[in-house]
Amino acid sequence: MSTENLPEVPEQPGAEQPNRKPRVAVVFGGRSSEHGISVVTAGAVLRAIDRSVYDVLPIGITTDGRWALTADEPDRMAITDRRTPSVEELSDGTEGDVVLPVHPGNREIVYAEPGSVPKALGEVDVVFPVLHGPYGEDGTLQGLLELAGVPYVGSGVLSSAVGQDKEYMKRIFTSFGLPVGPYEVIRPRDWDRDPEAARKRILDFADEHGWPLFVKPSRAGSSIGITKVEDAAGLDAAIEEAQRHDPKIIVEALIRGREIECGVLEFPVGPLASVPAEIPPVQAHDFYDFEAKYIDSAAGIVPAPLTDEQTAEVRRLAVAAFEAASCEGLVRADFFLTEDGTFVINEINTMPGFTPISMYPRMWEASGVDYQDLVGQLIETALARTTGLR
Repeated sequence: MSTENLPEVPEQPGAEQPNRKPRVAVVFGGRSSEHGISVVTAGAVLRAIDRSVYDVLPIGITTDGRWALTADEPDRMAITDRRTPSVEELSDGTEGDVVLPVHPGNREIVYAEPGSVPKALGEVDVVFPVLHGPYGEDGTLQGLLELAGVPYVGSGVLSSAVGQDKEYMKRIFTSFGLPVGPYEVIRPRDWDRDPEAARKRILDFADEHGWPLFVKPSRAGSSIGITKVEDAAGLDAAIEEAQRHDPKIIVEALIRGREIECGVLEFPVGPLASVPAEIPPVQAHDFYDFEAKYIDSAAGIVPAPLTDEQTAEVRRLAVAAFEAASCEGLVRADFFLTEDGTFVINEINTMPGFTPISMYPRMWEASGVDYQDLVGQLIETALARTTGLR
């Protein structure tokens, strides 16, 4: 892709342009196994941003970590024939790099091609990061933006890291008195030093809590790398699959009950919870896995068929989880409603699936906030917030 095919870049700031529109950089893709879903999410966000209010700059991060300028073509960012898109396809083979100066006094983005004079793309006022998983949703990108002094949508460094790491998320929830299910963690050094002892810990956990177990990457999302293990014979294969995505794994006991989700959105008055949704059992899937979520488009029930008391309680817990992890902007909180009628929090997502058919936007639409307004609210919240300690 040559520079003449790059998105049109409006003249940028200066005293002579006091009324220019805020520039939003939508950053997507990334190095994690959720790269393709991030691209799909970016397409939906790009389509929804009100161009009469904001200028937009799409920036994709390739699977090897290069920042690339992509065309503003949301229709190319969709799942096609059960296949997710990639930044490499959208950047059309360009070798140029997008550079964000790590200096809080300079928000100007630069595009540099080998052998060419760098091209200034103007200042960015706010970043809308729609990366999922490690190297983007986990506090790493947030740290870069903090160093650069650029406001961004969503949670900060600590809460993003907590939201990505299922172990420390559960530890924080427990410290705030929020109910979590039984779990066991195997860290990389545990496995490297004595895999037999680590395996025995999991088997002892199964003796205590029963089969099946869920073996997961501790720091991944979109149900990637998760295996439902029915007995000891399937354990090694499940560990190997989880470790393909993260050397640290978490093992969780089965919680029998209904899967309930609730969205939290930050307003000037503080975080508020949406109506909840229910994820019913998915036919032909053992659990709500990647294929069920994104390929087969399993539909949740919005609003969830709960009593008024249950709805109030899950909304209370969702906001409590948001506050416990010091989140900002948005969160989707996932729960189990157990057979005895109590809620157990499974996890939070600081950048949940965000296409119009994803559960988070659907819950807010049912709560009176449509998709375009939801995107606008997140951008305005980020623009009003400073970077740095807060």
